Amino acid sequence: MRFAHFVAIDWSGAAGERHPGIAVALCARAPGSGTTAPRLVRPGHRWSRPEVLAWLTTDLPPDTLVGLDLGISLPFADRGAFFPGWPRSPATARQLWALVEELSAADPHLGVAAFVDHPEAARHFRRHGARQGDRFPPGRGRFRATEHAQQRMGCRPTSNFNLVGAAQVGKASLSGMRLLHRLPPTLPVWPVDPLPAHGSVVLEIYTGLAAIAAGRPPGRTKMRTIAELNAALAHLASDPVPGAGGIADHASDALLTAAWLRHAHARPELWHPPGLAEVARTEGWTFGAI
Repeated sequence: MRFAHFVAIDWSGAAGERHPGIAVALCARAPGSGTTAPRLVRPGHRWSRPEVLAWLTTDLPPDTLVGLDLGISLPFADRGAFFPGWPRSPATARQLWALVEELSAADPHLGVAAFVDHPEAARHFRRHGARQGDRFPPGRGRFRATEHAQQRMGCRPTSNFNLVGAAQVGKASLSGMRLLHRLPPTLPVWPVDPLPAHGSVVLEIYTGLAAIAAGRPPGRTKMRTIAELNAALAHLASDPVPGAGGIADHASDALLTAAWLRHAHARPELWHPPGLAEVARTEGWTFGAI
């Protein structure tokens, strides 16, 4: 219960500078009940990815638990490597972030086009235009241990090696790795880094898990009205957000997940899921997947 603030960031890997799909939500652990409603940071603002990085670096409140809705790594345990057969395949998640940054350095806005077009990396991804690498396996692709845990909880995750389709999160995850690589050492990323006794921490979230925990059915996790959002917030002992009518699902995802982090962060089992030790420094984990 040492965290004082909770942030959830709905992220985007889309091309371009500014993205309506990025939303940043914040709530506090107030004295007593701690039920104050979450709020959007810079409501109405269209964020760029570098702006989110700058906000995390310079404006983050103290003792904040930050959730990023993206995959912080790629599958490793199933093949013993991120990119089997490539001599440059990294050995850890942090080395993976560095490789993505190195090969994408010329891409603006934390983009990753150069990385996914690299002749060796491209062999492992499913890309647009029916371009499927010869090392992308048949079917849905490779999954991390945490994504198998998500499936057991009723979710349907998509492989981070898949860059095609509305449900894909591969581009967001890769662009997020450039952000993670650029974070200061004072902002550790769990579980790639050990959980420190003090200060702020960044971790991976899956907004669908928060929605399920708030009473939404697994196939209907998106909330597009204030009424739907407030009904879910009530499950998390949170005050309602003001207003009525429609709301963008990116905003509702971030608002609900910030409240869920406040509600769930003190559960010890979420910090110690089965199998974490074997993959912490390579694949990472999604907070809340058990």
